[in-house]
Amino acid sequence: MSVGSATEADDSLQPAGQEAGHGWGVDPPPLGPLAYFTCLKGIVWREILRYLHQRERFLSALVRPLVWLFIFAAGFRQTLGISIIPPYQTYILYEVFITPGLIGMIQLFNAMQSSLSMVYDRETGAMRTLLVSPFPRSYLLLSKLVAGVSVSLLQVYVYLLVAYFWEIEPPLYGYLTVLPALILSGLMLGSMALFMSSIIRQLENFAGVMNFVIFPMFFASSALYPLWRIKESSVLLYQICLINPFTHAVELIRFALYGQVDWTSLAVVLVFTAAFLGGAIYAYNPSKGLIARRGGPGGS
Repeated sequence: MSVGSATEADDSLQPAGQEAGHGWGVDPPPLGPLAYFTCLKGIVWREILRYLHQRERFLSALVRPLVWLFIFAAGFRQTLGISIIPPYQTYILYEVFITPGLIGMIQLFNAMQSSLSMVYDRETGAMRTLLVSPFPRSYLLLSKLVAGVSVSLLQVYVYLLVAYFWEIEPPLYGYLTVLPALILSGLMLGSMALFMSSIIRQLENFAGVMNFVIFPMFFASSALYPLWRIKESSVLLYQICLINPFTHAVELIRFALYGQVDWTSLAVVLVFTAAFLGGAIYAYNPSKGLIARRGGPGGS
């Protein structure tokens, strides 16, 4: 048998789809847009189903802001008068003023709970199942973030439906114009919580840090009081409120409910979103970030 015929015989014995001379080390074909969309849809749908099946989480997400609306706001209605400030065109009830802040509270708690599940999955090793997929780790984190924002949107609109019967009646177009603001604020708060989950090792520590972060961010903001009133009582607290990203998330939602844009708040939210998301992606990088220093996503 000649050399040429032997080579042809060897090539004919190679598995289908394997080119001659490349062996078994051939790289897999690149992932297409459909594969990325399927991955995103799967992660988002899993998170939504988990939320709908956890009735306690659904009720707690609603009870918390509704208690503030029905009890706290009712007690302060006569004490705190709200003057005519943008975006409002007339005097408003205190319940109307704190509604954007309570929406921000819903998104803040949801972001923390979503990242709490990330810490739990890392402790139990379940995160490895997600991170060994062929998709980039940054895309998986972004998909997880989008899933958390999707859940928070469900919570917010259910809250707005209940608040409507409590004389919280923004313009009808406001329910649509607020959607981009909700997405941006949800991405910022979710990115912040995701970055926190990359730093904190244990589930118990994360639960404690949640309270340390949530309550100062909520109270040192314009969620409960107008900024001009805070400035009258304490200039230092007013300056803290201005650098608090939660303040700008609340103001972005407040203006969007009335079809307006607070451009300063929009810029601040975008900057903090990019910073927190970039920090989370770096921290979850297996070769450079904080996860690598602790022995991987399933390690201690």
